[in-house]
Amino acid sequence: METWMFLAGLFLFTMIAWLVWATWSKRQTEAKLDDPSAPKSSLAKDGPGPNPVTAPRLGDPEWNRN
Repeated sequence: METWMFLAGLFLFTMIAWLVWATWSKRQTEAKLDDPSAPKSSLAKDGPGPNPVTAPRLGDPEWNRN
């Protein structure tokens, strides 16, 4: 019986910790989205995108790094 109580407590603690972390992360993300001075992602449509001058090209030695 003690094992099941321990496992139930561990489960509840884990779920509560996860929910606290998710809420904190969501609030951080929303704050960053609302900040007009935050840099845009290079993957965003309105972001800066990759720099074509410094981007590796097919024949460059650093292109085929494994």
